[in-house]
Amino acid sequence: MNTFMNKSLLSLATATLLTTSISLQAADKPGEGIEVQPLKSSIAEETFQTLLVSRALEELGYEVGDIKEIEYASAHVAIANGDGTFMADHWDPLHTNFFNRAGGEDKIYREGVYSPGALQGYLIDKKTAEKHGITNIEQFKDPEIAALFDTDGDGTADLTGCTPGWGCEEVIEHHLDAYELRDSITHNQGSYSAIIADTITRFEQGESVFYYTWTPYWVSGVMVPGDDVVWLEVPFSSLPGDRDGVDTALEDGTNYGFQANDQRIIANQEFADNNPEAAKLFAIMKLSANDISGQNLAMRDGQDSEEDIQRHTDLWIEANRDTFDGWLKEARAAGE
Repeated sequence: MNTFMNKSLLSLATATLLTTSISLQAADKPGEGIEVQPLKSSIAEETFQTLLVSRALEELGYEVGDIKEIEYASAHVAIANGDGTFMADHWDPLHTNFFNRAGGEDKIYREGVYSPGALQGYLIDKKTAEKHGITNIEQFKDPEIAALFDTDGDGTADLTGCTPGWGCEEVIEHHLDAYELRDSITHNQGSYSAIIADTITRFEQGESVFYYTWTPYWVSGVMVPGDDVVWLEVPFSSLPGDRDGVDTALEDGTNYGFQANDQRIIANQEFADNNPEAAKLFAIMKLSANDISGQNLAMRDGQDSEEDIQRHTDLWIEANRDTFDGWLKEARAAGE
């Protein structure tokens, strides 16, 4: 075989190997060169869930920007319009109204469940509940019951409530009218982290407390339902807007006034259509309530810096590498 032939074969082999390498790299990094903008609300404890999705997208080659904070209603509109790519903490059905108002399924991709079975509702300290036989929020119509939770002397019970713009405030405000509690309960709103911290301080000092919260969240690791506090039921199901007429009773018959929620990843529909690998990832990622609560409690105990949360995310991936790699494998296969 002459020298020319040898060189030709060598060049062909090199070209083939290079093409194969590029092809494998493209399959491994299908999102290369594509920018992604994650969104989250002002709840710091949602950073962990959001970062976990961002990490997976980065391993698929996407260029993921820093998380932008925007409250839920505006976040749904931003995602529908393409000003944001994804949000990892869409609460279904709590955020149904936000989802529908932003364009619904035509504009927003929503497949799979990221974290199932989140609860929300009203709680009071167990000591006061047992002493006065309080089990239902309707009992706050009694001025003597309401006065037990009056912290400012105006004669109404003070509820540590929901930050405006989160969605839960719409339900609470609706309940005050539906259950005729407007004259008995004052819905205190503001930065939830600040007002719940004050509530916990009063609880630790032995005072009666009345507050709204949700799970998974670190609050229930500090004031433990069943041990320290109790859930209050509502007299009947009643929800605002598109969920009018929906039954909020749980499978065991208890009714806390809020539907059990699934946390879901939502994304811009056009982005999902053009990026089947990312869309598949959004649909299959799953995170347990225990993992979320554990990380959130670490934040409450002082590990709340950006570096801390980044470390928590890395540690979760390290401890669950097989699961994480399984998501990536399935996501990459969606683009083949």
